[in-house]
Amino acid sequence: MQAEAHALSERFYKETGLAATLAGLVEPVLIAMGYRLVRVKVSGRDGQTVQIMAERPDGSMTIDDCETVSRQLSPLLDAHDLIADAYRLEISSPGIDRPLVRASDFEDWSGQVAKIELKEPVEGRRRFQGTLEGFEDGEVRLTVELEGLGPSTMGFPLDLIADARLVMTDDLVRAALARAKTQPK
Repeated sequence: MQAEAHALSERFYKETGLAATLAGLVEPVLIAMGYRLVRVKVSGRDGQTVQIMAERPDGSMTIDDCETVSRQLSPLLDAHDLIADAYRLEISSPGIDRPLVRASDFEDWSGQVAKIELKEPVEGRRRFQGTLEGFEDGEVRLTVELEGLGPSTMGFPLDLIADARLVMTDDLVRAALARAKTQPK
């Protein structure tokens, strides 16, 4: 049972290139600090920006947490000198319309609307939007409207998912606010 819980909490999302190298460097440090890596993204926005999205195991991430993580990771990144030019380090929480990067995310946010982009087409499509029905038998379960068929629940193996994120809805905002009230300060 413990092995199954660990597998559900492992990130299936894998960065590529420099972002993958950075993720490999920062993830053990985040874990040692009591955080989980959500995603690393390197972009040319505002010069060069390295965005590290992280959270506590309960899904929370305060401004103080972001500052703490930044103070730990900034010297680490400088010491390894993986980025040739000047860059801006941005530490952030996943936000309400968060990326879904672990099997457990699909369970935690079951009942919410999500967008899923696949690495290859299924039923002639790569993009699906629908209601999350959790994670079962190694597949993300999503109820979608299929033309001519109405609502249908589809299963997508994790290794087929290129990107997944929650869609901002009133229900999601209410759920996120309710979660925030129950989290320790």
